[in-house]
Amino acid sequence: MRTKHYFFLVIILIFSTALKTDKPAYILYDLKGKSVKYKNLYNDAMKADVILFGELHNNPISHWLQLELTMDMHKESGDNLILAAEMFEADDQLLLDEYISGTIRQRNFEDEAKLWKNYTTDYKPLVEFAKTNNLKFVASNIPRRYASVVHQRGFEALEALPDDAKRYIAPLPVAYDPELPGYKGMIEMMGGMGAGHANDNLPKAQAIKDATMAHFILQNLKPGSKVIHYHGTYHSNNFEGIYWYLKNHNPNLNILTIASVEQEEIDSLAVENAKLADYTICVPATMTKTH
Repeated sequence: MRTKHYFFLVIILIFSTALKTDKPAYILYDLKGKSVKYKNLYNDAMKADVILFGELHNNPISHWLQLELTMDMHKESGDNLILAAEMFEADDQLLLDEYISGTIRQRNFEDEAKLWKNYTTDYKPLVEFAKTNNLKFVASNIPRRYASVVHQRGFEALEALPDDAKRYIAPLPVAYDPELPGYKGMIEMMGGMGAGHANDNLPKAQAIKDATMAHFILQNLKPGSKVIHYHGTYHSNNFEGIYWYLKNHNPNLNILTIASVEQEEIDSLAVENAKLADYTICVPATMTKTH
């Protein structure tokens, strides 16, 4: 009996050592901090109306999983799957539509749209997938010039914009809760309100982005369809940001959130990264960057 017991201890030791010497590119955690398989994430995504996929902008694992989840969901959802992204401003929607429909050439689209510097490596695969499968791709973000207006002069300054400009912004006046931890945290990171009046407009500029992205998600979400939205993870971490605006408009909406984090060690989720989202992609801090 002792020999058998010793044998099992050796096996456990060998297995534990193997785990420590393995080099996984990521580990997926659920809301309880338990490591889970990709299949769990996929199954829950297929039940949701909206999937908020928070990324680290320069992390290749975030972008790879965005594409993989999108392709897998399309196999089952087909034309009912709608793509949307922070990386495209609402006034570029016409260009995006024209390119995906084949009306304009790739060169014209890429020359004229306000593309992020990592478009080719990180977002072009998603756009090309939408084009190949004739899927709607929503340019959901507020034009940066209007977010800058809020940063400088607050929400009130948006009221002076012409109606043509307001088409690219969430309907005014915009709901805003300055007590949400994410928005309060932005002021704290800037040194508090004493550092200057402009500081209280910083989270408002973030909020107008969140509100606008939520607005265009809701505008394009139709019965029987689902929207997968790609954005910086801060925009939906802790079930705030875009999530808050979506729920504020429709409390019954089934929303799945995905966060992305980097850690020195990924065999467990750090306390500060716990409960950020329904699922958290934990990636080694040494992971190579896309830009």
